[in-house]
Amino acid sequence: MIIKIILLIVFFAMMVGVGFYSRKHTRSVDGFVLGGRSVGPWLTAFAYGTSYFSAVVFVGYAGQFGWKYGIASTWIGIGNALIGSLLAWVVLGRRTRVMSQHLKAKTMPDFFGQRYQSKSLKIVASMIVFVFLIPYTASVYNGLSRLFGMAFDIPYTVCVVAMAVFTALYVIMGGYMATAINDFIQGIIMLFGIVAVIAAVLNGQGGFLAAIQKMAEIPSDIPLTQGQPGAFTSFFGPDPLNLLGVVILTSLGTWGLPQMIGKFYAIKDEKAINTGTVISTLFACVIAGGSYFLGGFGRLFDSANFTNPDTGMIAYDAIIPHMLSTLPDILIGIVVVLVLSASMSTLSSLVLTSSSTLTLDLLKDNVLKNMTEKKQVVTMQIMIVFFIVVSVVIALDPPTFIAQLMGISWGALAGAFLAPFMYGLYWKGVTKAAVWASFAAGVGITVSNLFIGYIASPINAGAIAMIAGLVIVPIVSLITPKFEKKDMDKVFECLDEKVLIDKKHSLEM
Repeated sequence: MIIKIILLIVFFAMMVGVGFYSRKHTRSVDGFVLGGRSVGPWLTAFAYGTSYFSAVVFVGYAGQFGWKYGIASTWIGIGNALIGSLLAWVVLGRRTRVMSQHLKAKTMPDFFGQRYQSKSLKIVASMIVFVFLIPYTASVYNGLSRLFGMAFDIPYTVCVVAMAVFTALYVIMGGYMATAINDFIQGIIMLFGIVAVIAAVLNGQGGFLAAIQKMAEIPSDIPLTQGQPGAFTSFFGPDPLNLLGVVILTSLGTWGLPQMIGKFYAIKDEKAINTGTVISTLFACVIAGGSYFLGGFGRLFDSANFTNPDTGMIAYDAIIPHMLSTLPDILIGIVVVLVLSASMSTLSSLVLTSSSTLTLDLLKDNVLKNMTEKKQVVTMQIMIVFFIVVSVVIALDPPTFIAQLMGISWGALAGAFLAPFMYGLYWKGVTKAAVWASFAAGVGITVSNLFIGYIASPINAGAIAMIAGLVIVPIVSLITPKFEKKDMDKVFECLDEKVLIDKKHSLEM
């Protein structure tokens, strides 16, 4: 117990220390929100990765989908690395950095307002961001509390409040730069932690081959492959179609999440994009691939320990904590710090995104007129406190499954924003009506399914919302009034600017 407490004290002290060190970057709005657009490749890549993978992934998704799909759940991690990281950086990274600076956009709603010349789009987008990031934030707390309960037997309320207070401290003091530096430190902890945990769990099962052999003997209880042995060790698992839905939501979804896209706004230069692409992809391979791979062995443990006695249903959120409960104290301490790192990095990104969106896109010029730079920064700091308090209140009365809660917010945000953002970077022909249609479809499909339930899984509903947006935007754009050509030429002129580059970076003249 002493070892675990010491690890926690050192961890929290380091996070607050970084916040204090980063205070100099909070003197301007650009510095507080984007780190002055001068963040290097390692910090940007780790900020992207740690915001991507929180306790929701490690505790919620890894446990739930590892149980449902066995070893094949590792495909989710591979999809996260190739689509959610590599392809996202290649397709979105450079253009997002160039165009957001050209349009002077600091947030995703601000981008929509400038790119599509609509203050209404900006305001509605900011409202969508604020409303749907709250459930995601609440789910981050819940995932952490289960592991804290296992390791320290600390009440859930204490876990939530402590995490909220320390996160608020370093984000308020240091803004985006404090978040990015802490994300780097937390990312290193996550990398070492996940490798150590996987090795320890497999060793407890007699090694990798012995664990695979045991998994192969378990008959499937999934309707599609009912009774078949070996389904949980097969290439695509017992239910490939639903597995694909999870891959789409968790991989493609990041392309439309404001807290993820915001990382591209802050990139320093070309080298940072190229290096960051490689780093973030490798990070996702280890963290996401490792988490889902670990969760794939959940059926080797006694299900009675994570079955709800009242309903007889598997409590998916309890699977990973139970798998880790027999580890030595030092490893449990590492796991707690690992998940704490994942949670706080995601939480800090969420509260910074929400506070900047609420302040810059909703309050500034609409409610509060003539805001100075200092007043904008102070307002964002106040909004960070407000957002954290609201999310804590929700987290203290948590829903049953954190993975489903995350699926709702991801589906609504990515379903609404992904298509108009991506198409808007590449195609001058996207119309204002098409953006409104995407907003309506993304939010409409996700929210209506929550009440009517015409799509069995919220995960699949989120995936459908994203795909719907990708189809709707080009169709509506073709049949609705276009922007003036000169206006679009002005928006895209930044991509045609000529730059000089050293031959060590390019062979072209």
